[in-house]
Amino acid sequence: MVDTLGLVLTVVVHAADVQDRDGAKLVLAQGRLDVPRLHLIWADGGYAGELVDWVSSTYGWTLEIVKRPADMVGFQVLPRRWVVERTLAWLGRYRRGSKDYEYLPKTSETMVYVAMTRLMVKRLAHKKTF
Repeated sequence: MVDTLGLVLTVVVHAADVQDRDGAKLVLAQGRLDVPRLHLIWADGGYAGELVDWVSSTYGWTLEIVKRPADMVGFQVLPRRWVVERTLAWLGRYRRGSKDYEYLPKTSETMVYVAMTRLMVKRLAHKKTF
């Protein structure tokens, strides 16, 4: 789960045989603890369906699906979805995030937090010369 700037709010790594919608429930449960002021969530079409109602009834949040326009041909940047894609690209640039080197899911989660911490510290420490 990322914020509107693309900074990681919470991470849950699970087995590959867990469906995205079921994995989203794990992320949202953790997000409820990490980000208590959460009200609106944007997600892609893969999370449409009963998950929208589940999020509303369980947490009282609004899960808004960012859909691809029906008349769209080829690639086009979609609102809000590019933020997550950019975050994934940032993580891919971190060497340990480029492949799945880790044995335990908790270690993979930790590596995501380490990569994002490094990115934020690097940006904070960056001095602009005029």
